[in-house]
Amino acid sequence: MKNRYLVRGPITPILISELMTLGNDDAGAGAVSIFIGKVRDDATDGKRVTAIEYSAYEEMAAKEAEEVIKTVRSAFSDVRSVIMVHSLGVVKAGEASLFIMVTSGHRDHATRACRHALEMVKERLPVWKKEIF
Repeated sequence: MKNRYLVRGPITPILISELMTLGNDDAGAGAVSIFIGKVRDDATDGKRVTAIEYSAYEEMAAKEAEEVIKTVRSAFSDVRSVIMVHSLGVVKAGEASLFIMVTSGHRDHATRACRHALEMVKERLPVWKKEIF
C-alpha cells in the first residue's frame, strides 16, 4: 500500500507545486497557509550536518497523519483541507523534508491550523532522523 504522507527523498519544488494545486478548485477557500521544513547545516562538535536520513514506521505514520488531519479539522471549523508530506531517506542540507498546507475560509484558521498541524506532526509521527556529517 502506498503511503500518501511519505515520499522518498527530498520534497522537490515540482512536488510542492503539484501539492499546491490540490484544492485550488475550492472557491470557498479564501486562505492557504503553507509550512515547508528544510534540513539545516547545523554544526555539532565541530562537524557540519550535510544531510539527514529519515526513517519511519510507515503504516503507523499513515494512521497518525490521518489522526492529525482529523484533529486539526475538528479544532478549526473553517479548515477545508489539510495536506502533509514528510520525507524518507536522505535529504541534503538546504532541501525540504516536510510540507504542510492548510486551506480554510479565512486566514486566521489557516495560519493557526497549519501551526497546530506542524506541532502535532513533530510530536506524533513515527519518523526518526539520523544526522549525516
